[in-house]
This record gives sequence, C-alpha cells and structure tokens, in this order.
Amino acid sequence: MAQPIETIPPPRCHSPSPPSTINEPTEAECAERQRAERSLVRKLDMRLNPAIFVIFMMNYINRTAITAARLKGLEHDLRLTDIQYNVVLSILYVTLSVGQAPSNMLVTHYFRPSVYIGSCVVAWGLASALSGVTTNYGGMLACRLFIGLPEASFYPGAVYLLSCWYTKKELAFRSAVLFSGLDFAQAFGALLAAAILAGMEGVRGIAGWRWYVCSPFEAFGSISILLGLFVMWLLPDYTRNTRWIDDKESRLAQARLAEDAGEADQDIGTDSLLNGFKSAIADPLVWLFSAMLFSQHLGLSVGQFVPTFAKTLGFSTTVTLLLTAPTWLVSAIFCILNAWHADKTGERFFHISVWIGATIVGFIVSLCTMSVGARYFALFLMALGDVGCAMTLVWTSNSIPRPPVKRAAAIGIANGFGNLGTLVGSYTWKNKWAPKYHQSCLISLAALVVSTAFALVIRQHLIRMNRQLDTGDAAIALGANEDRVKKAAHLEGITVKRALERRRGFRYLY
Repeated sequence: MAQPIETIPPPRCHSPSPPSTINEPTEAECAERQRAERSLVRKLDMRLNPAIFVIFMMNYINRTAITAARLKGLEHDLRLTDIQYNVVLSILYVTLSVGQAPSNMLVTHYFRPSVYIGSCVVAWGLASALSGVTTNYGGMLACRLFIGLPEASFYPGAVYLLSCWYTKKELAFRSAVLFSGLDFAQAFGALLAAAILAGMEGVRGIAGWRWYVCSPFEAFGSISILLGLFVMWLLPDYTRNTRWIDDKESRLAQARLAEDAGEADQDIGTDSLLNGFKSAIADPLVWLFSAMLFSQHLGLSVGQFVPTFAKTLGFSTTVTLLLTAPTWLVSAIFCILNAWHADKTGERFFHISVWIGATIVGFIVSLCTMSVGARYFALFLMALGDVGCAMTLVWTSNSIPRPPVKRAAAIGIANGFGNLGTLVGSYTWKNKWAPKYHQSCLISLAALVVSTAFALVIRQHLIRMNRQLDTGDAAIALGANEDRVKKAAHLEGITVKRALERRRGFRYLY
C-alpha cells in the first residue's frame, strides 16, 4: 500500500491535550490551518456528497419500483401468488446482505473505491434492465437476485468511504445527506409511478406496471450507467492516493483523521483482511449493532409497503401514490436536520431513539383506528423512523474507529444483518391481513421496541468504556496499535509521547 508523504502537516490548533514541551502553534498558524481544513472539507462536500446522494437515490428507485408496480397488476400478469410476490421482493436482500461484509473488506485493501463503486453502479443499472421484460416468476426472481449483488457494495461502502475523510463529529451530517437520498427516492418514485401507471396503462398494448418497471432502464437505468462511469472520476479514493487533491491536502486529510482518534487511519502490515474480520466478529459491539439494525430494519419494513398500506385509505391508485410522496419529503428534511444537530452535540442515542419512538406511535395509531386522517398521519410518523435509522451505521463507525479494516468489516456485518431484517419484513405485510394490517403493525412495533433496547445497551456499554478510559491506561483499553500511534505522531509533527496523550483524550460518542 502507498505510504504517507514524509512532510509534516500544519499543526493542530486548540488541542485539548495536556501541555507539552513542544512549541504550541501560533495564532497565525491556527488561522492558516483552519482555512486549509475548511477548503478541504468544502472540496469534499462539493464532489463526494452530491455523487453518493444521487447514486443512492437512483439505486432505491430501481430497487423499489416493484412495490408500486404491484398496485397495477404485476402479480396478475406474472401469475404470482402472495408468497411468490414476497419471495420476489425479498430475494434481492439475500445477495445484498451476504455481499456487504466481503465487499467492504475488499475495498479497504485492493480497490480504488471510485472505480469499484462506479463499476457496481454500472452493473446494477444493466441488471435492472431485464426486470421490465420478464414474463414469469422465475425470470423476475433471477433479475432481483442479481440486482442485489452489485448493490451490496454501495451503502456500507459509501459510509466507510465517508469515514475515511470526515472526523467523527462531521460524519453524521454527511451520512444523513446520503441516507436522505432514500427518502427523496421514495417521494420521487411515488410521483413518477403515479404519472406512469395512470398515463401509460394499455399504451401499445403494454400494462402500466411494465412501463414503470422498464423506466429505470429507459431513463434511470441509462443515467445510472453514465453516472457509474462519471463517478469513477468524481469520487475520491483514500487520503493518500486521491488524484484530485494535492500533496498538502493529502497530508492534512491524514492528519485530521489521526488527530480524531489518536491513531493513523491506515492499516499496517499485520492488519490483513482475515485479521480484520476476526477482530470484528470477536467484538461484542459489532453484534449489538447488528442485532439493533436487524430489529430496526424489520420494524421499518413498512417502507417497502407504503403504497400497499396507503391503499387502505380508500383512494385510487394515482391519489394513493401522490399521498405517499409528502411523507418521505418530511422524513428527508428531518433526517438532515437531526444529523446536523447530532454532529453539533456529539450525542447519538437520543438522536436515534426519539425518531424510532415516533414510528412506534404511528403503529399504535394504526392499531387503534381506521380513520383516514389518523392513518394518513400515522404514515408520516412511520416514515420518520428513517431519521433515526440514518444515524445507526454512523454510530457503528464512530464506535469502532480503528483499525480501518475492522471498521469496514463491522460496517458491512452490521448493515448486512440489518438487511436480513428487511428480508424478514418482506413477509410481514400479507394481503390476507388487509385492510387493517394489525398483525403487521404489531410485529413492526415489537421489533422497534427491541431495537431501542439494544440501543440503550450499546449506550451504557460505551459509557462504561469511557469510564475505563478515565481510570485506566487509555492505550490498553482502546487496543491502540503502537505503529499507528507512531504514524499519527509523524503525521501531526509531534512526539510519540504527545500522540499517546492525545490518544488518551479519545472518547466514544453515545
């Protein structure tokens, strides 16, 4: 792997570390460092965030087109039973879940993320094309299965890539911008579906759902392929090998991350993929986050069935789809605002659990009444669960910062298990439970209560770990790697002793 450049970066300003014998930065040096950091972050924000937002938005439109198509005869035309439809819906999450951890570990060592992610975008754009021309259950099943494989690389890979550039108190907002693409995709997809399913039904003798499912190929699929090629140039790779930042910015980017955790954000010779994976699966935090995400995604599986659930309000297909769009737009706005506040405060648990609690209230409302107004309000509350969900993988990254290969494996494992929750959730919204869907609401409500309990356990665990850092040897308690601490000292232009002092200043966010 490429080694960091041997020139000392600008000094850290306003360090919380104890005084040392080295010279402190002057006011002018501090001002220069702050300007350089703002310039670097602005450059990243202008390239990295818009690219992954658009990719995720188009990814989700492609993935969920089938849910709106169900309202206009997909099951009838393909002669699908209720169980077969659920299998078609859920099979994507098999490859999506299984592929995430291996993909995330590979990208840390063997790939340029820009090329790897761009290639996967091209692959799922091509794979989604075939779903609109299938004529039977087997064909649709095969298409969905293969769409999930390249998609497995994207969301955990994007979160990992963000964590390779942004500090732990910058990460939530940027990840929320990414995650909000899901909500914007839901809203835009609903509006698009309303237009196509209403206006194209029977045109040229083709069912409206086929026009809609084909649209990702004819429009979004083609754009996805072009976008995949474009992001190979647009996205950054790592702080040490990105083509469009200069040497000074590269050193500054590496130093920022080293200061954030007290260790260089680079794997060393002993951090193999296998060791990183073993380290991740041996960490109880990884499994706590995995269980939390599984139950969270199970509880939020209503997102796959919002058009079906909204249909119980009694309106036409077009009106039903139009009514769902505002729920996702509201969720997207709160998603970004919530993450911004979480970064400002450094708090995580309440920025997740409050919104999950709002979704629980939504399910309770749906259990208590069939009133159109109340149930529509409940849809808004259900969509707000995404606001909390957007923070969970960020919390995982914050809690397992080093070594990078372990962080990548942890993100992949946790999100992979989370998507298994979505797979299970595909079977909890059955037609035979319509129109009340009481059983579905109870399952989702219980799952979200369980996810909140796991979040509380994680919070208390992190508080206990911080107390250990306050009373014991920080380097031992954190499992700090001596080589990475020395490399952090080199990157920051300070002594190893000072680097260890800063390492002792590290605390987990909870």
